[in-house]
Amino acid sequence: MAVSIVMPALEMAQETGKIISWLKKEGDTIAKGEPLAEIETDKVVLELEATADGVLAGVKAAPGDVVQVGKIIAWIVAPGEKPPVEAESATPAARTMTDQTRAASTVASTAAVSRQEVPEAKASPKARRMAKELGVDLSNVRGTGPGGTISGEDVEAAAKARPAPVAAEPAVLSSIARLMAERTTQSWTTAPHFFLVREIDASGLIAAREKHGKAITHTDLLVALVARTLVKHPKMNASWTGSAIQLNPNVNISIAIAVKDGVVGAVIPHADTAKLADISTKRQDLAERARAGRLHPPDVTGGTFTISNLGMFGVDAFSAIITPPQAAVLAVGRIVDRVVPVNGLIGIRPILTMTLSSDHRVVDGAQAAAFLKDVAEALTSAQL
Repeated sequence: MAVSIVMPALEMAQETGKIISWLKKEGDTIAKGEPLAEIETDKVVLELEATADGVLAGVKAAPGDVVQVGKIIAWIVAPGEKPPVEAESATPAARTMTDQTRAASTVASTAAVSRQEVPEAKASPKARRMAKELGVDLSNVRGTGPGGTISGEDVEAAAKARPAPVAAEPAVLSSIARLMAERTTQSWTTAPHFFLVREIDASGLIAAREKHGKAITHTDLLVALVARTLVKHPKMNASWTGSAIQLNPNVNISIAIAVKDGVVGAVIPHADTAKLADISTKRQDLAERARAGRLHPPDVTGGTFTISNLGMFGVDAFSAIITPPQAAVLAVGRIVDRVVPVNGLIGIRPILTMTLSSDHRVVDGAQAAAFLKDVAEALTSAQL
């Protein structure tokens, strides 16, 4: 039985994906889990894997093509089997546009004429938002989507095609940078953030790293210790669904990794039960593939709590923005020697500053403070 291969979606706001290249050609025998194509989304460049064994057939998209999310781009069939013939139908987005147009026809004729000049029904919400940001007149943009619908890619292409202005303009953002700007703005303006700061003596953390060797980093230790602490504080590992709190059954730590033009949250699943060596190996693999643009969908989805460590850049402390739908993010600064009181005397200790950003819709101040206290104690003892 034929199995469809569709353009994947990693974000609710994602509308399209671009085919970078096919790693298999039509007629090739493929195995489940084998990479089929390289796909560029608003978030990352990733490898699309086969979901079944069979033969690649009915390839519908060529390298460079921009395809709507959920649209079939190829089939996996049994040897000798032909791919199904699909009936073309309007996408949900196109149907929504039609409903909007029908509703618009009931209003005053002057407003209808205004909408006809820049027809909202022919542009996706993302395209309209990008057009406003980039100063693009939608009436001059040719849509390549279903029924001539203007997509975000169409707006971006139109912005790039404009003659260079005499005066300098802000550069057009890359897909990753644009998405990061959209998501951080959404989080900052919708999630009621509050922040708690804690300084700890990092002597135990340093000793733990020396004990395990140079292959283990402070970030590896942070992932393991924070994950184990989250088990005792399930609300800190929860998600906001838009109307309710969802307690997540697994502790999946998302690590903020700097890539070209942005930051990607790469996920270490089941970090609370994973061995420290396995966490280290997984983190190194994710970091290398993130910077090479070779992450897979499972690598960037399912995170329940984020750790952002900027200590390696010499940053003392900072506040991070929550990644929806997560409830919190822990921002970690560098370890620096400071003069502090030690048993009533003056001493020098390596001090680490942590800042916990929390969503007040999910947790209150006392709950977040209790969690941060337990994190501080776990890092101070660093028993792993």
